[in-house]
Amino acid sequence: MDQLQQQNHQSNNAINEFSIKTKSYPYPLLNDIIKCLVEPSMSNGQTYLTRGDFWYFHYGCDGHQDQGWGCAYRSLQSMCSWILNKKGQNHTIPSIREIQKILVELGDKSQRFIDSRDWIGALEVCYVVDALYNVSCKIIHVTKLEKLENQADSLEKYFQDIGGFVMMGGDVDAASKGIAGIHRDGEHTHLLVVDPHYTGVPTSVEELIDKGYIRWRNIKEFIDSSFYNICLPILK
Repeated sequence: MDQLQQQNHQSNNAINEFSIKTKSYPYPLLNDIIKCLVEPSMSNGQTYLTRGDFWYFHYGCDGHQDQGWGCAYRSLQSMCSWILNKKGQNHTIPSIREIQKILVELGDKSQRFIDSRDWIGALEVCYVVDALYNVSCKIIHVTKLEKLENQADSLEKYFQDIGGFVMMGGDVDAASKGIAGIHRDGEHTHLLVVDPHYTGVPTSVEELIDKGYIRWRNIKEFIDSSFYNICLPILK
């Protein structure tokens, strides 16, 4: 049994252990959502994107109304879809309630966490991904005393080497988001933000781009007074 087969076998056992149920969604979730986006610079910059497809999970996309508190769960679900696609597996994605149950079973949360509207962050995302898929994550912690742009080299190296789907959370900037790429052009750095705060039924990827839910964001636009935790899954 090679390493990938062994990882898949362990992942299958973990998914069975946590009883992730098969799901049907009210409408097809969008994928291939970053291919339509134009790079932020017309000059000779370098762009590195998430390699492999993922689904766009957002507020209410499965009928669970989580507006105002569920953004990190949705970015985690998008990350799970990327991992399963990368592994070539067709397993279902955990629901918000299933994510909460996993964290309780791992001992990270108390029983009252299930069916609550409590937020999760990058650490909880790391725990769930490791427990379900045997995929470890690196956490980059950006303190309030440093700038996010100081981590540009680390993020560029990650997307160049791994090309995963990243989750970012903070405190003052409490809107958790996915990061699906980096573009660097001289002194300018942009991150490709996949924003899960959309509500309703998106008609197309172009609609998400037009409304700013998928966009390149200059790294200097992020809030300096906020700390950030960035969860980077390590799966080649």
